[in-house]
Amino acid sequence: MSEVKIAKLKEKCENCTKQCNKKQSEDGAHPIQESDKVNGQVTEGSQLLLSACLSCDGCLSEEDTLRISQQNLDEVERVLALNKKCDTSKHKVLVASVCPQSLPFFAVKFGLDLAEAAHKLCSFLKHLGVQFVFDTTLAAGFSILETQKEFIQRYRRRHHDSHAVPMFTSSCPGWIRYAERILGSLVTPQICTARSPQQIMGCLVKDFFCKQQKLSPDGVYHLVVAPCFDKKLEAVREEFYNTLMETRDVDCVLTSREIYHLMEQRKVSVEELDSVPLDQVLGDGGDVALVRHDGRGSEGLLEHVFKHAAKELFGLEVQEVTYKTLRNRDFQEVTLERDGETLLQFAAIYGFRNIQTLVHRMRKGRVPYQLVEVLSCPGGCLSGRGQAESEVEGRVDKALVQQMEEVYSSLPVRLPELNPVLKTLYEDWLQGQDSPRAGKLLHTEYRSPGQAHTQPPHMQW
Repeated sequence: MSEVKIAKLKEKCENCTKQCNKKQSEDGAHPIQESDKVNGQVTEGSQLLLSACLSCDGCLSEEDTLRISQQNLDEVERVLALNKKCDTSKHKVLVASVCPQSLPFFAVKFGLDLAEAAHKLCSFLKHLGVQFVFDTTLAAGFSILETQKEFIQRYRRRHHDSHAVPMFTSSCPGWIRYAERILGSLVTPQICTARSPQQIMGCLVKDFFCKQQKLSPDGVYHLVVAPCFDKKLEAVREEFYNTLMETRDVDCVLTSREIYHLMEQRKVSVEELDSVPLDQVLGDGGDVALVRHDGRGSEGLLEHVFKHAAKELFGLEVQEVTYKTLRNRDFQEVTLERDGETLLQFAAIYGFRNIQTLVHRMRKGRVPYQLVEVLSCPGGCLSGRGQAESEVEGRVDKALVQQMEEVYSSLPVRLPELNPVLKTLYEDWLQGQDSPRAGKLLHTEYRSPGQAHTQPPHMQW
């Protein structure tokens, strides 16, 4: 990152923090209103904008700041170096979980199909010293099933619960962070409580996998490879820390590009890497068949919930979801109709310009949707800044994103309801789909603002 760019980010961050602190001191715990402008600028009256808020980090505690600053390549290499020096009884078992939206990045960069790219990435990670490499599609399946179930419950109580709908999806940490810090009670009661795939994967690794391998959770170092920097913030949330075992569900998040840069630093060529299949959580051995969920470049929560709700609530089979573009490609809606009557109306809203429009409509009571899939990155998870941003201009590399979308769409779609591994884990790990254990490990809660503000760290994100 150039010195000019760092200076600009620092100036933007400092201005945002001043406005944030000023507004918080004036309003106390009341949510900050967002401005009509974009690009991180704040209008007169110190109204704080969505994108400016997310670049600030002014409300992070010193402890969280320290944890986030440790989520880098140096920290991973420190753990690897300690494994070489210390007694084997004190070694950390390194486990890596790769988000399916990261794999198309490596496929494009390696010039390989997605399956072979996954094998090469697995080989590189194991060459580093990682013992097990999973992909998080299984965890995403849990997240989808739990989201579907919660939506049905909310829909059925909508007439006597004002917070039941619209339900907002919860897999994007950028959106969740903004919702908690700025919007507060306007939306937090309506956010789906299902954990994101990343954090469900954290539970799978630190709970199920550790018991299966007879390992202590604090003896496992869990690394996640993700397309998005905001996943680092999600990993350090206090509810994802086990105080008894003194360990986090996810110890470190590295972006796709950070891993790729490590390969370049070590001068590792794709040709010299072996083809090593990904590991399976159940330990059955053999190669993992890569699949995806419905949706363009994300986990497809809208499409899965829409089809499930149509069948569960109205007995209608929806084979293909038809999107209607409203403001732009990142503001779309889908509608279920029968005999001229609208039964369901969902929306997919990506990027903070569109999120801002959504919030304005909410304040005026003009949101007709029962579910809104919200993602902070325009274009969805494939466009995450941790892999889609151009290194030269600092903007999204549209050609790269298009290539990644083509690669990702080549994967076959598999409904999580039909995945026998999920059924096995629900019974053997969670003691049933509706058990208290499933509720504890697969769900979380969201809070309104009220934490003390600290000065932001200067991180090269």
